[in-house]
Amino acid sequence: MAFYRPASYQYPLAIALLLALLALPPTLTALGQEFYIGFATRVLILALAASSLNLVLGFGGMFSLGHAAFFGAGAYAAAICMSSGISDALLAFPLAMAVAGLLALGVGAISLRTRGVYFIMITLAFAQMAYYLFVSARSWGGDDGLPLVGRMTLGGFSLAGDSALFYAALGCLALVMLFLGRLADARFGRVIQAIRENETRMEALGYPVFRYRLICFALGGALAGLAGALLANLTGLASPNLLQWTQSGTLLVMVIIGGVGYLYGGVVGAVVLLVLEESLVGVTEHWHIALGLLLLGIVLFAPKGVAALFGKRHD
Repeated sequence: MAFYRPASYQYPLAIALLLALLALPPTLTALGQEFYIGFATRVLILALAASSLNLVLGFGGMFSLGHAAFFGAGAYAAAICMSSGISDALLAFPLAMAVAGLLALGVGAISLRTRGVYFIMITLAFAQMAYYLFVSARSWGGDDGLPLVGRMTLGGFSLAGDSALFYAALGCLALVMLFLGRLADARFGRVIQAIRENETRMEALGYPVFRYRLICFALGGALAGLAGALLANLTGLASPNLLQWTQSGTLLVMVIIGGVGYLYGGVVGAVVLLVLEESLVGVTEHWHIALGLLLLGIVLFAPKGVAALFGKRHD
């Protein structure tokens, strides 16, 4: 069986990158490039969302096209908390995670009774139902979305400034990656990876496969909800577009580019895709073609993903 095992230099490299990111907002401010603080925050948030999908797909082996439903549910939960007077992220973010996690638990309890293409289609169907539910909910803004009256606070500190929200997103991503790293090495992580490799054998050994897969699916949904709550604060809006299947597709592309089943696959994929998009938009109006060619090159020369160059699995 193939289990994820980080390279020896991976964690020191991650700490070095974290320290470099701590210096990013003051550096960009000094250079007069404050716009890129918001862009970097968006990259961090989508890296978190992609990592949550990587837990489900890469470690759990569940190819879901409905992950955007949990992402969007977290955004709406944050917006509803804000409109209800709950403006502290220390309360609103866990609530958003609970809402998204419970939604994932319900979807997973039904979807995980199927396999293969049926699982893909039923998760897609649930995501589209959630999308049309929020579009038709006039009290939540309908297809215009639900705007936030302002950004939240975090333990008394305002997130109104771009730098403050950047550090909040960075802290959330760092904690989630630390959690996922510990989870991958823990018994639970080993079991879900073993189920991904050979479900029948694990059932024969007496492991409650359905329960393990369901918990993994719900955990991924809860972490996606956290990313959605952060994105709602960044954009000031919880939009039904966040729940569309195309959003799930974008997260899937990030995970595949970064490396399916590698701890930092989602992070690397989000950074590569979003930085390439941002770089090419300013160069040519036909940036989609250039982006496609670059992604094709990545797939051909790093078929296991970019993160595979920095980590490996133990066979």
